[in-house]
Amino acid sequence: MTDKPKDEPSSRKLTIAIDGPAGAGKSTIASRLARKLGYVNLESGAMYRALALKAIDRDASFDDEDALVKLAEHSRIQLEPTIGGNRTLLDGRDVSSRIRERDVSEAASRVSVHPKVREWMVARQRELGAGGGVVMEGRDIGTQVFPGADLKIFLDADPVVREQRRMEQHKIKGEVVASVAAELRERDHRDRTRTASPLVAASDAVVINSTALSEDEVLAQVEGLVKQKS
Repeated sequence: MTDKPKDEPSSRKLTIAIDGPAGAGKSTIASRLARKLGYVNLESGAMYRALALKAIDRDASFDDEDALVKLAEHSRIQLEPTIGGNRTLLDGRDVSSRIRERDVSEAASRVSVHPKVREWMVARQRELGAGGGVVMEGRDIGTQVFPGADLKIFLDADPVVREQRRMEQHKIKGEVVASVAAELRERDHRDRTRTASPLVAASDAVVINSTALSEDEVLAQVEGLVKQKS
């Protein structure tokens, strides 16, 4: 299925928030939806990953909240849309591939638990999405970043299915997958139990369970919801 931008985009640019746990399909759906609508795809996860990578490069402790905030304040994190998806730039360097590696993923999960780090990130994310015409995915977009979003979606799936999807992703990359399931469960626990902006569906979010759905089927449901709001 080819995703083509609309010939006549809606005159009103919506703000669309897609939240959910790892492996539910948020990034794929957000990217495809943004391309079809001609919107910007804001990846909150890529921003946290970029900061985590800088912490790795600077040998900063993932548990030192103040040091991480200082790193953030002296960082330039940019998301540049391309036909194939966003490029992530950290201080002018393309780190799009590097931030998807497992050590950065694990570090991002630890960096993102700190309230001050999240406060800094939320401020930047609100700036990027202030004009509307954005699809933003993450774990607290509908509850914290854009609580007034025009459309909020919480994309979920059975934990076993999410683990299988994540393992398939790692197999494609030729990586060892023995610990992937355990890491995903630990990440889920951190996301749902952290003090700052825990993972939870917004009260006015539409919950979509993708366990038995294909990407195209999920996208079709989301597009239907967008049309209702346009």
